[in-house]
Amino acid sequence: GRLEKGYRLMGAELESEYNPLEVGLARPRVKAADFIGREAYLEARQKGEPEIAVCTLTVEDHTDGRGRQRYMQGGNEPILTLDGDRIVDSHGRVSRVTSAGPGPSVDRFLLMSHLPLELTTPGTELQVMYMNEFYPVKVASTGAVFDPDDSRMKG
Repeated sequence: GRLEKGYRLMGAELESEYNPLEVGLARPRVKAADFIGREAYLEARQKGEPEIAVCTLTVEDHTDGRGRQRYMQGGNEPILTLDGDRIVDSHGRVSRVTSAGPGPSVDRFLLMSHLPLELTTPGTELQVMYMNEFYPVKVASTGAVFDPDDSRMKG
């Protein structure tokens, strides 16, 4: 599905507060023609590597404090450090779950979120607060977790 391939969704991972470089949509060249947002896009490109990236996370355990299985629905749940601290980038943007759902090809429940680059290494352990409970998650990838080179689709 979409989450397994790391496809971003308008209104979820693609929000106006994030520029195209931060959400992995930078193009190799900038067209000469004028377009809305061109100056801001050129400025972001000049700054170099963005400070954040869109990541796919895996939920390690869905069990709440009463032994029930809970599955996040992608409703802006905060991503926290293992110490319970909110993750905030240099622009004051809080890392939250932007999308959530099953990944049937990888047999995992997946989340997407914007994270500061220092937390994007695969295997980084974090947690999500959902319905006042904490659930362990791990960074899986900044790209696709299934068929990253599209070989399956190409045949």
